[in-house]
Amino acid sequence: MTLHSIPIAVWLLIGLCCAASIHATLVALVHPGWYSSATGSRRKDGEDNALAAASISVLKPLCGAEPRLYANLETFCRQTHPSYQLLFGVASAADPAAGGVRHLMRAYPQHDIELVIDATAHGSNRKVGNLINLATRAHHDIFVIADSDIAVEPDYLKRVTAPLADADVGVVTCLYRARRVGGFWARMGVLFIDKWFAPSVYLANWLGVKRFGFGATIAVTRDALTRSGGFEALRDCLADDYWLAERVRALGLRTVLSEVLVATDVIERDLAALWRRETRWLRTIRSVNPLGFAFLCITFTMPWLLASALLSLGFDSSGADFAQSTADTIVDLSTSFGLSARLLLHWRSARSMRAFWRDLPLLPLRDALMWLQWCAACFGSSVLWRDARIPVDDSQTMRGVGDASDSH
Repeated sequence: MTLHSIPIAVWLLIGLCCAASIHATLVALVHPGWYSSATGSRRKDGEDNALAAASISVLKPLCGAEPRLYANLETFCRQTHPSYQLLFGVASAADPAAGGVRHLMRAYPQHDIELVIDATAHGSNRKVGNLINLATRAHHDIFVIADSDIAVEPDYLKRVTAPLADADVGVVTCLYRARRVGGFWARMGVLFIDKWFAPSVYLANWLGVKRFGFGATIAVTRDALTRSGGFEALRDCLADDYWLAERVRALGLRTVLSEVLVATDVIERDLAALWRRETRWLRTIRSVNPLGFAFLCITFTMPWLLASALLSLGFDSSGADFAQSTADTIVDLSTSFGLSARLLLHWRSARSMRAFWRDLPLLPLRDALMWLQWCAACFGSSVLWRDARIPVDDSQTMRGVGDASDSH
C-alpha cells in the first residue's frame, strides 16, 4: 500500500484545505460572540484605580462629511469620565466636518471642545499630519486617538485608559464591530469586518499575539508617545496605527487589547469603493507583516471548502486504492469540519437570528471576493487614501523602531 499514486501537488492542495478548516474551527471556537464582547465584564480593565480620574485629551482627526459623523462625535461628549478634552482637527474651515464640530460646541458648552483648523501636512499621511497639529493643543498627559467614524459607550474613556495605570502597559487598543450605512455593498463590508477581520484578531490574541494597534482606539501616555518618536515619526507611514503601537512596544511596554468594543460605520455604496478600501487594508497588512499576509489566503474558508469537496468527488469517481481512500477520508473530514466551523462562526458573530439567515447566502461570495482582493493586494507599491498616495513600503518606520528600542 502506498500514498505515492497521488501527485505531490494534490497532497499539497489537501494540506491547504485542511489548514483552512483548522483555522476556521479555531476561529469559531475562540470568538466570544458580539453580545458577550459588548456586555462582558466591565471590571477586568481595572476601571477602579487612580488613573481612572486622570485627565484625558481625545484627538479626533476629521476629513469631510460622513453619514453619521455628528452622532458618532456626540458619543464622545456623553462620557462619564470626570475630566477630558476633545480636540477635533480639520485642514480647512470649509471642511464639512467643521460645521458638525461647531454644532457640538454649541450643544455642549460645558465641555472642553476645540476645533483645530490647520492645513500643515507634515508628510504624505494626512491623518498623521492632523494628529501632529492636534497634539500641540493637547493639555493632558493621556492621549486617546480615535477615528472619525467610531461610536462609543458612555464608560468608554474610563475603561480604555484604565490599563495604563500599569507601568508595563504602553498602549491600549480596541477592536470594533461594523454598522451598515447603505445597501448591499455596505453589508458586504460589514461581513469583511465581523466575519473575517475581528475573528482573526480574536484568534491571534488567544494565541498570545499582542502586536495590535487599531485606529478605532489607541490610548497612550504622552511620555511613552514622546519617547517612541511621537507622531512625527509616522508622518510618511501607511500603517500609522500599527507603527505607533509598535514603536511604543520597542520601549519594552506591553499592548493591551481592551475588552471595550466600539462601533465603526461601513458606508461604501458600490463595489469599486469597497474594493479600494479593503485592498488598502490588505496592502497595509502586507506592509507590516509580509509573511502573515502570505498565509492570509487560508483564512478565506469557502473557496477551500469548495476545493476539498471537488477533490472528494474526484476521488470517489477515480478508484478505491489505499491512497485514494485515505485522501478521500481526509478531504471529507476537512470539508465537514470546515463547513461546520464556518456556520458556527457565522452564528456566534451574528447580531440576531434574522441577520444569521439574511447573511448566510452571502458567505461564499464574501470569501470569494476576499480571495480576489488578496490576490490584488499582492501587487502595488502604494495606496490612495483621502486623495493622498502613500507608499506601501514602511521600511523607514521599521528602522525607526530599532532606533526607539536602542535609545531605551
